[in-house]
Amino acid sequence: MITRRQQEWVATMDGHVDGHVDGQLDGQVVGHGRDSVDGDRPAFVVAHRSSPPPTVRARTVHREAREELEAATLSPGATLAHGAGRRARPEAPDAARTCFERDRDRILHATAFRRLAGKTQVFVFPADHQRTRLTHALEVAQVAAAVARAVGLNVALTEAIALGHDCGHGPGGHASEDAFDRFLTGGYHHAQWGADVVLAPLNLCAETLDGIRNHSWSRPTPATPEGAVVSWADRIAYSAHDLEDAVSAGIVDPTDLPAEVVDVLGPTRRRQLSALIAALVDGTSATGVVGMAAPEAEALAALRRFNYERIYDRPASVAQGRAVVSVLSALVEHLAANPHLLPSDARPATGDGVPEDDPVTAAVTYVAGMTDRFAFDTAVRLLDWPTERLPRGIDSPRS
Repeated sequence: MITRRQQEWVATMDGHVDGHVDGQLDGQVVGHGRDSVDGDRPAFVVAHRSSPPPTVRARTVHREAREELEAATLSPGATLAHGAGRRARPEAPDAARTCFERDRDRILHATAFRRLAGKTQVFVFPADHQRTRLTHALEVAQVAAAVARAVGLNVALTEAIALGHDCGHGPGGHASEDAFDRFLTGGYHHAQWGADVVLAPLNLCAETLDGIRNHSWSRPTPATPEGAVVSWADRIAYSAHDLEDAVSAGIVDPTDLPAEVVDVLGPTRRRQLSALIAALVDGTSATGVVGMAAPEAEALAALRRFNYERIYDRPASVAQGRAVVSVLSALVEHLAANPHLLPSDARPATGDGVPEDDPVTAAVTYVAGMTDRFAFDTAVRLLDWPTERLPRGIDSPRS
């Protein structure tokens, strides 16, 4: 039986003919009547039945105009968009979007970005209100964009870097890097892997890839101020929200926070983010270098140090990391020894019977792209991995 609500939805299938538009549309007069070419086709369609619709004196702002606006309004030293951007494979520029806006959109629509919803931030199998890698990336983008907008940097580039910065993370959090390290010459770093492997097919701009590749503080300084902003925003966001998640899970009590954090930044995520964003804006504006004054920077370091001591390095978290390393290592070893088990698009390429890609690297690439649940379910299915040896979430029914 079709409900009244379903009937209402079906009734919106074709939109609604607008009887309030007067003007020109592709050289045709738009109004109450029907298209002069096809009498059954409305001249103009709007989404809602209500009338009159909101109006705007719209003008199309093409890419070139926005590039000119950037050049006229952004701070000296900000990264300016130009044409199709500096890409490994040349492309024609987009008519409507700047090169960095295209990068941001490509990342948003990428499979690797969507998979972040199923990857650990701190807690494997997170509860409904705990962060995942995806929600972390969104919060980093918000912090970074707020700073970039306030100091006159390129917001589109900043957002692109922030949204893509963790696409190189494997399942199970940072422990996955320890699992993959021994299989690759030079080791595995999620920032490099994200820029050079995971996001390489998107043909992103060099500036976007540089910011992703170097967002970690252990990496070289990013080449753009926008990349430097994201590196700070990442640390600001996770230091504040990882604490909030740990408090909600009962792992720490907010009264345990040291005075050097509370006195400078406040006791809650909201106040901490506000104080740190303001400090980064003030420091960057005053010096021309992306950074903040010592009191806030020291409080941020103290907050991060507290998180390490009480959250990341607590015995349950260390045990979780060991379980992640064990299961992911076993998966890579099994798939490298049996590359025929890899999906066809993940198998090592061959030419004249000679492998062009190492099956071990192919196995790492495949496993690193998995979500937590898919990786652990695959281990059970392929390896008969005991469920009691899988990583356990705080609220996991296996606990």
